[in-house]
Amino acid sequence: MNMMYLSLGIFAVMYVCLLIFTEQRWMIAMFAAAIFMAIGILPVGDSLLAVNWNVILMLLGTMITVELFIQSKMPALMAEKLLKMTPNVKWAVIVLSLFSGLISAFVDNVATVLMLAPIGLAVSKKLNTNPVPVIISIAVSSNLQGAATLVGDTTSILLGSYADMGFNDFFWFLGRPGICFAVEAGAIMTVPVLMILFRKEKKKVTSEITTKVTDYLPTVLLLGTIGLLIAASQFPDKPALTNGIICVGLGLFGTIAEWLRHRGERVKFLKSVLDAIDIKTLLLLTGLFMVIEGITEAGVIDEIAKLFVKAGGDSPLVMYILIVSVSVALSAFIDNIPYVATMLPVVTGIAGIMGIEPYLFDYGLLIGATLGGNITPVGASANITGIGILQKEGYKVRNRDFLRIGIPFTLVAAVAGAAVVWIFWA
Repeated sequence: MNMMYLSLGIFAVMYVCLLIFTEQRWMIAMFAAAIFMAIGILPVGDSLLAVNWNVILMLLGTMITVELFIQSKMPALMAEKLLKMTPNVKWAVIVLSLFSGLISAFVDNVATVLMLAPIGLAVSKKLNTNPVPVIISIAVSSNLQGAATLVGDTTSILLGSYADMGFNDFFWFLGRPGICFAVEAGAIMTVPVLMILFRKEKKKVTSEITTKVTDYLPTVLLLGTIGLLIAASQFPDKPALTNGIICVGLGLFGTIAEWLRHRGERVKFLKSVLDAIDIKTLLLLTGLFMVIEGITEAGVIDEIAKLFVKAGGDSPLVMYILIVSVSVALSAFIDNIPYVATMLPVVTGIAGIMGIEPYLFDYGLLIGATLGGNITPVGASANITGIGILQKEGYKVRNRDFLRIGIPFTLVAAVAGAAVVWIFWA
């Protein structure tokens, strides 16, 4: 029992430090893992086995491929073609937001904002309209649909690996609609919100297609990654690192091919690819996997699950609402990656205590944690990125500017998504 309290104390201190020292999160997680090993809660020999290397490799490979995709300028071309079909600013914002969500279903949310924010800025400047709500809409939309597919967000990859779900399982799982349908239901419900928020923006949009794509290999690689992940999901007995090897393999192939193509700029190209690899996030996850294994071995996860069951009683509906609500509230202020990594075994334990399948609670956790970050400017990395772009351009972003869009967007999408999950998985 003393070891359990010690483990809980170390974990609590680690989490507080993660919230305060955001730039040093990877060091904090790795240091906490080292403490668990030093005091014997997590044997050194088991520490590397606690890491989900399939998740790490998937993220690594996807980061590389996405960087190549951005450099090819294909996303910018797609955005320009979409804008050409819009009649006014209101619909331009809606189209950009929906397109942001579509891209983020397959590409990291931050990368999506980096791709589309320049388009939103260009449209706003051309029409002499305020770009702040435009960029905020792009950012919150990218957060929403990251949970739609296995490769859309780190939290999705965590769920897929923990629950042994393949790419197809996010669309159709165990004879029922997967989480993708719930996410898309939430996305559809945000359209009326955007129409109301931008109802006065009726200036006409005149957009020219100026972007030229001369390299289609990254697009092929991104589609190939998705296709191979779908194919791999058809084999239930595949090796544990299959998805990770697919992502890394295609990422390395693309890097080599593009390196050979960039004559005279190979050093610059290679540096851009290496810079796109978020080593800190990979190390953060590595440390978190070890820490979570440590608190699991110490019995902390089981005790947290029992507390939830005590608060929610024996009603699956009350428990589901509690999980979604707590996830939305906490994710408004804390990063959803460590939160989801910590809570996945908790909600699975809750389902086990209640004698039901864990998928209802898994999906509720992901819906709440993914959308909760949209309530505040600091709740998600994509929001911070979008605000940073605006500030760099000289625009001041007030909290009320963000809350005006983030709160209704989150509430509508979360309620709609959670309701769809309950209908199909209760």
